[in-house]
Formats: sequence, C-alpha cells, structure tokens
Amino acid sequence: MSTQIPMGMEHHPDIVELREHYERVTSTPAAQAVEALAVLAGLFLAISPWVVGFNGLAGFGTLVVNNLVLGLAFALLMGGYGSAYERTHARAWAATAIGAWCVIAPWVVSGNVDVRRTITTNAITGGVMLLLGLAAISMASMTASGAAMRRGAAGRATGGRAGGGGA
Repeated sequence: MSTQIPMGMEHHPDIVELREHYERVTSTPAAQAVEALAVLAGLFLAISPWVVGFNGLAGFGTLVVNNLVLGLAFALLMGGYGSAYERTHARAWAATAIGAWCVIAPWVVSGNVDVRRTITTNAITGGVMLLLGLAAISMASMTASGAAMRRGAAGRATGGRAGGGGA
C-alpha cells in the first residue's frame, strides 16, 4: 500500500507559510485598527454630503454621487482586508487611489469650487483614507521584514545552524 502525497499547489510549504504569515498580520491589533478606521472613513465619506450639508448646493450633484459611491467602495474594499488578507491585500492599492482621488475630487468633479466645507471634508477624509490604504499596504512588508530580522538574529545566536551551534 502506498501513501499518496497531495499534489496541489495549495499544499506547497511556501504557500502554507505565506498563509500563516498573512493570518499573523491580520490578527494584530494594528491591522484590526486600520481595517476598522478605514471602514469608518469610507462610510463617513459616503454620508458626508448630508452630514456636512453640501448635497443641496447647486453644482455639487456630481460630487455628492462621487462621495457616496467611492465612500461605499472604499468601505467594502477595506472591510474584507482583515478576514481574507491573502486574497485582498492588493485591494489596499485601489483604496489608496480612492483616497488620493477624494482629495482632488472637488476641483475635478465639480469644477470651480468655492465652498470651503466641500474642500475641507474631501481633503481631510481623502487624506485619512490615503494614509489608511498605505498603512494596509505596508502591514505585510513590515511584518515580513521583522520576521526575517528575527530569523536572522536566531540564526546568528545558534551559529547559523538550525540545530544549534554545538560541536
């Protein structure tokens, strides 16, 4: 009787290690805080025309729709970040682009804006979204480099051998 070894890529040791790494990344309080704040920022952008009060202003209909759609998109993109990081970390790049767009949207979408609250709301919220997207992007690389440094320190402590530095 022979033992059958699984042949799929999902059982490859590197893939298993990468999944475990992503699980460690998303289980940290910092990653959970980034996800929660990002969802809140996206939802705020979506309701900002009504909260701040520029939904009834003439000429701002397109900015209202822009904020609603992109705020919900940002919240959805970043909402899945923590639960399935290995499949969704690339979404953080799209979320960062949404944040950058929100900063410039009052001028691009509405043309000549002269209402301070639209500019202030979009600039601050878009800036926060941009920073949260960058934080989500950097989460994995910071953890990966920290793990590599720990492995390097452990390797030096054991003489560079897995079994220790004995004779």
